Amino acid sequence: MQAQHPSSSGNKAITQPEQRRSTISTSRPMLTVAVIGAALIGYLVQKTPEAREHLESLADMAQALGDLSDRDAAVVAQLLAKPSEPQDVSLC
Repeated sequence: MQAQHPSSSGNKAITQPEQRRSTISTSRPMLTVAVIGAALIGYLVQKTPEAREHLESLADMAQALGDLSDRDAAVVAQLLAKPSEPQDVSLC
């Protein structure tokens, strides 16, 4: 038994550009916090000067653009104020 799939050269529905948008609305400050959070985790795990510089530059830029709240900037500054030394992650 063969299934029949009729095809037509008639008009087909087209999705309008505004219908293709995601239903999740994210604001720029939310994305900023997510990016800085990822950089912060990277810094806390790696503890390298490069990771620190990356976090500092992202936080400075976000604060200059007004996307980082004073409270969030204070959290980042507090964590950067603590001295951190690279950890030895060698396996046994």
